[in-house]
Amino acid sequence: MNKYRLYKLICKNADLKEERHPMLEKNRFMKFLMIFMWLYYAAILLFMGVVMAMGMRNSYNGVAAFHVFDGGLLYLLITDFWVRFILQETPAQQAQPYALLPVRRSFLMNIYLTRSGLAWGNLYWGFLLVPFALIAITIPLGWGATIGWLLGWWLLLVMNGYAYLFCRALILKHMAWLLLPLAIHGALLAIMLVPDKNPLDMPSTLMMYDFLQWKLWPFLLVGALIALLYWANYKLQMGMVHDEVGKKEEKEIKHATQFNFLNRYGKLGEYLKLEVKQRLRNKTVRMSFLAGLSMMVLFSVIMYFSDVYDNNFMRSFICLYNYIVLGMMTLVMIMCYEGNYIDGLMSRRESILQLLTAKYYFNVTLLLIPPIILLPLMIIGKMSIWMNVGYFFFTAGVLYPLLFQMAVYNDNTLPMNTKITSKQGNTAQQIVSIVILFLPIGLEKAATALLGEPWGYVFLAVLGIAGVATHHYWLRNVYTRFMARRYKNMEGFRASRNS
Repeated sequence: MNKYRLYKLICKNADLKEERHPMLEKNRFMKFLMIFMWLYYAAILLFMGVVMAMGMRNSYNGVAAFHVFDGGLLYLLITDFWVRFILQETPAQQAQPYALLPVRRSFLMNIYLTRSGLAWGNLYWGFLLVPFALIAITIPLGWGATIGWLLGWWLLLVMNGYAYLFCRALILKHMAWLLLPLAIHGALLAIMLVPDKNPLDMPSTLMMYDFLQWKLWPFLLVGALIALLYWANYKLQMGMVHDEVGKKEEKEIKHATQFNFLNRYGKLGEYLKLEVKQRLRNKTVRMSFLAGLSMMVLFSVIMYFSDVYDNNFMRSFICLYNYIVLGMMTLVMIMCYEGNYIDGLMSRRESILQLLTAKYYFNVTLLLIPPIILLPLMIIGKMSIWMNVGYFFFTAGVLYPLLFQMAVYNDNTLPMNTKITSKQGNTAQQIVSIVILFLPIGLEKAATALLGEPWGYVFLAVLGIAGVATHHYWLRNVYTRFMARRYKNMEGFRASRNS
């Protein structure tokens, strides 16, 4: 097979990967939900593009709307960077199914790096940029300026995508590399937010204006950065995939912690030990836990030292995120890690029920961490104590039971130690994560609008307390439904264990 035919085959397989995922084939609702969420956020961006173009037109003492928008270039790029963590895989992860086939890894890496740069995801911000440009640029300056401006934005988003891939590969290698993008973006935000006037506003505006005028230098500059990041990604990910496929590891002598204080709880205590040891010993689970904890601290620190998140929506989002993220990291993929040893779990009567109960108790215990992190914000008045009480119980009694329903349907095994070429969950699980992160905010806003504060948060807390009080019943229901599907699920776990 020549390289062109091989290229077409790999591209075809990549396009069919998500479309033919077993979870989506078996669950039509997930297909509908995926399409709905895609259209929902596209509609929000479209609306924002029109409103911003019309609102900025006469609001800044005669300054053109696109100049005002371009001044916030870095804000959009930073947002785009962190959103990619939810939606985008690295080329190393995409190339993993071909690792044992007689296909040159360099060829595969070039294919997936190129596809990453030309991915449709880099055009999703077009729902915001295109309507803005049509109103703010086309009318006064014409189509040539509009095309140049949009092309400049697309090149910047491609560059941002390659920067994300580079950082994501490093983070998958070692969690400490998360400090790299945090430090860079934190420094940029400090430069833009701390002074009375943003010193990066004018350089961003001038560069985008030169894109609009089709000047050569910004195209050459961004093109050179794209080429540099492409080369850096190629070298980094090729080396990391080689090490992981060859199972190159650093051996360390470690002392095992017994957690003997849990022995008093019998079999339930053994499963609680399992939850703790997963996060201490298994690389994939530990990395997810530390990533969630790092983002909690980052959001809280930014909110404490700046006013950028001082609006009602962001307060609600940060509060909800802090309470749900540590549980969501594992519960949305509940039973997927246990798929590695599901046969042993199924050999004992009701062991799955005890495992689910231990998972619930452990994740409820983790809810004691967010109030500690958010305490400084409550002290200075930026975060409502009642909001924390409401989301604490709502997470434990409503959101966790919803996430536990995934135990019935998840049937794909996820590796616990492989980091670079590991599967990172499926589209359905990612959609559930997005829904869990945003729908509760709508309920909170509706409750506080109807009942006022603090009674809206009391309503959330009452719903949560009801869920906590009845946890034995809904856990038994999840267990019963899981056992009804156990043979089908076990088949899926076995089939995906080494895929």
